[in-house]
Amino acid sequence: MDVQETTATCGDAFAELASPACMHDPYPFMRWLREHDPVHRAASGLFLLSRHADIYWALKATGDAFRAPAPDELARYFPRAATSLSLNLLASSLAMKDPPTHTRLRRLISRDFTMGQIDNLRPGIARIVAARPDGMAPALERGEAVDLHREFALALPMLVFAELFGMPHDDMFGLAADIGAILEGLRPHASDPQLTAADAASARVQTYFGCLIQRKRTDPRHDIVSMLVGAHDDDADMLSNAELISMLWGMLLGSFATTAATIDHAVLAMLAYPEQRHWLHKDAVGVKAFVEEVLRCDAPVMFSSIPRIAQRDIELGGMVIPKSADVRMLIAAGNRDPDAFADPDRFDPARFYGTSPGMSTDGKIMLSFGHGIHFCLGAQLVRVQLAESLPRIQARFPTLVLAEQPTREPSAFLRTFRALPVRLHARGS
Repeated sequence: MDVQETTATCGDAFAELASPACMHDPYPFMRWLREHDPVHRAASGLFLLSRHADIYWALKATGDAFRAPAPDELARYFPRAATSLSLNLLASSLAMKDPPTHTRLRRLISRDFTMGQIDNLRPGIARIVAARPDGMAPALERGEAVDLHREFALALPMLVFAELFGMPHDDMFGLAADIGAILEGLRPHASDPQLTAADAASARVQTYFGCLIQRKRTDPRHDIVSMLVGAHDDDADMLSNAELISMLWGMLLGSFATTAATIDHAVLAMLAYPEQRHWLHKDAVGVKAFVEEVLRCDAPVMFSSIPRIAQRDIELGGMVIPKSADVRMLIAAGNRDPDAFADPDRFDPARFYGTSPGMSTDGKIMLSFGHGIHFCLGAQLVRVQLAESLPRIQARFPTLVLAEQPTREPSAFLRTFRALPVRLHARGS
């Protein structure tokens, strides 16, 4: 649709977000939607929220005003779930659970998956980050273009997850193709062959994690999987093997592509806003401000993919969302709402300088990791990877530029990349 035409109406925002124009730049349409149809009812009957205040409230109200689909409703949202292993694993993931089941599972994971535990991984992450530019440097120094997406942004989260889970690095690279196949099969409009391939990949990942869990039971190490399978003297409750496998599967898929995309977006911000690179020369507080602004400006997840079902009629923005309606949140639009962030299309790390993670100097919450009971468990892990990566790339390759325009994946849901070609700018040219 023509976003310049303010009298226009939008029949289906989800279809518009999948258009070539929005694939290239979704933010003009999101601005139009936020201003003219902030509680949008799509042709499918789904509702889409685009204002920061509405999204923040809805995320916080999940578990109260909103719930996940009940088991007998799953066929409505995932028609092929009865025969698909991948969709069954998705349906059993933490994001699809409500209290009290969600409360129990989240508690059992959170006791080990803490900010302190993630910070303990920082030396290992720093070691991995330090090694990746070494592999890129020879080609760059010869004047060649290098795909930073493949060589750095994709490789880093794979190696970090191997460190986190206590897996051999080669095993993680071996699972990479399976991860890609599963993500492809779980796309909203995936074909039957793609879902079949995803199920075969999920079966391989499931088998691998089953063996990994058994190894950690007999030979525990200082990694998250060992902690999750280990006994706690003060807690008789433990995760079952099925719960553990579902948890690890969900953690891997939920963070793999999004972390890589966030690294890509962070490097693009470095290249697009050279006047802001000084933040990466400062202390950890300055680096953190740059990282938070990247997460706000370019959230890799455009909108929430998990159905949130209204528990009652809800009046919002002059609209009534009826009971049992499926409501999604347009996270990327909320992050660029001028009522939350002044001059929201401007890249300005100062708005997060010296604040708590995710909070602006005006006290507004960045929405990229969600909020409420489903706040992303891996948020600190993503932040640590970015904080370790960006100063290192800036220091090692200060003249880095785009070799050609990056290639994005054709997805309305995830703003991810296929390639990000870079080169070194020749001095004097």
